[in-house]
Amino acid sequence: MGKRYTKLDGRLQAFIEQQKIFFVATAVADGRVNVSPKGMDSLRVLAPDRLVWLNVTGSGNETAAHVQEQPRMTLMWAAFEGSPMILRVYGRARVVHWGEPDWPALYSLLPTLPGARQVFDVQVELVQTSCGMGVPLFQYAGEREQLNRWAQNKGPEGIRAYWHDKNRFSLDGRPTRIEHKTGLEEG
Repeated sequence: MGKRYTKLDGRLQAFIEQQKIFFVATAVADGRVNVSPKGMDSLRVLAPDRLVWLNVTGSGNETAAHVQEQPRMTLMWAAFEGSPMILRVYGRARVVHWGEPDWPALYSLLPTLPGARQVFDVQVELVQTSCGMGVPLFQYAGEREQLNRWAQNKGPEGIRAYWHDKNRFSLDGRPTRIEHKTGLEEG
């Protein structure tokens, strides 16, 4: 049923491109495990062993805090339509904030979304598929626009203030280092 690979082949890349949602998991040695759902067409496979995804402003910033301390990251997709399958990508991630040298090149590969705060660059170490036969079928109904509208209404200064108030530390008090970054002029 389950298979392991060292890279994403064309079939698995096509599967990723068809999915509307993926999940990101990170953890540090002595803190909480974080699992976050992601969407908004915010991920690109750059090579069989590399992918990037854009993280927009949200209520927390756990992933950034975790990756800076422990770069392990797992991404997971599940087929909610069509043939069943679960795909997990295990890798080493690095966070790239606004204002850092790699930001312009990586951000240009992704959709322009209001409130964009980080790009995660993931080096694939292991790929695993499993059957997914226990995952229920769901029909995709569309994207939610509330987060984009919220970020647009806040504007660049409002987003910076939100980062300062809500995104500088993880639930466990670990720094996200977002306060040292500038930007949003382009977003």
